[in-house]
Amino acid sequence: MTQIDVHVGDCLTVLDRAVAPGSVDLAYLDPPFFTQNRQLLKTRHGDETFEFEDRWDNIASYSNFITDRLVKVRSKLKPTGSVFFHCDRSASHIVRLLLDRTFGTVNFQSEIIWHFRRWSNARQGLLNSHQTIYFYSRGRGFKFNASYEEYSPTTNVDQIMQKRVRDERGKSVYARTAEGTTVTNGAKKGVPLSDVWEIPFLNPKARERVGYPTQKPVILLKRIVELTTQPGDMILDPFCGSGTSLVAAKILDRNAVGIDVSADAVRLTQERLSNPIVTGSSVLAKGRSAYDTHDREAALHLAAIDYVPVQRNRGIDGVLRHEVDGRPVLVRVQRNSETLEEAATAIVRASAGKGECLMVVVVTKDDHDLIPMAAIENLRFVKSTQLSLSELVPKEPGSSDKPYGSPPKP
Repeated sequence: MTQIDVHVGDCLTVLDRAVAPGSVDLAYLDPPFFTQNRQLLKTRHGDETFEFEDRWDNIASYSNFITDRLVKVRSKLKPTGSVFFHCDRSASHIVRLLLDRTFGTVNFQSEIIWHFRRWSNARQGLLNSHQTIYFYSRGRGFKFNASYEEYSPTTNVDQIMQKRVRDERGKSVYARTAEGTTVTNGAKKGVPLSDVWEIPFLNPKARERVGYPTQKPVILLKRIVELTTQPGDMILDPFCGSGTSLVAAKILDRNAVGIDVSADAVRLTQERLSNPIVTGSSVLAKGRSAYDTHDREAALHLAAIDYVPVQRNRGIDGVLRHEVDGRPVLVRVQRNSETLEEAATAIVRASAGKGECLMVVVVTKDDHDLIPMAAIENLRFVKSTQLSLSELVPKEPGSSDKPYGSPPKP
């Protein structure tokens, strides 16, 4: 039976009494990021607040703090062990140097980019949508369990079927026998897992979300644990926070030790361990292409229009990129299988609760049974997407005669 222990205190001192030297298979570190802020977040119901300080006198004080603990963690790793260090743009450049000094550049294995999609904010500049996880090993003989992803849609059949080798120039070529016969590559496992991981950020309504600042999704930690350990192995998290790594360890039958300076964080971790919850990801399970539900028939009619396709909505096919008189413009294309009144009813229903909008139905066939719908305010009907719809949006900046969405001239 696996065992998971959680300790309160600074890992620099707790590690000496809680973890034996050379006993850890995987260390996952998610320490303060040098954000120079106080991290604070309330629980979903607002009845409790979790917080920690991430403010430092200077980069030197932060570097010394991290270095002392990295050296200690390294002493606890087995020769076959690995360390994953989670950071963001605040000090990733500093962390990489510290890891090189502690573990050696020869033991650097990967710079993993955890990519996630986020809503935009008011900050000027590029939207921050990734964090970095540095993967180092204790030595050359580290444990690693190969993992594979599905082939890209652009992969052709030869790439799937044929084995590749290096020729005398070191170039990758398809393998052939001495007689010139194609050599196949055996079982079709897929493509080896890359160092860019698209794993969704925790949804605010996710069941596993506990209101701890910087909480990571369990599925992210499960991937890390599965890559470099086996059931029964030892996981160490010296900055365990809300205990996500320990939850992943418990689910995957690994032993684990977690440490945190916050008694509240340790209590929260223990609560989560008593009832582990993992929020599944439909994106990972089905693939992002499964969410591309934009109607193909509608897309053909709207091809010349400057609009944003709307997915997963039965009544709205798109939103024009430019508002008209301060109102967003919602568009629906009449389907071959529906009357014009059915199309109009669909967009009116789908637009309910979305504020004051202009609704446009694109007429694709002769159907004039619209007397009940014609009186609805903000509902318009157009017969030509290329001409009539483009007249609803402003002209392109810097142009006096080319409206957005107008068809290209031959």
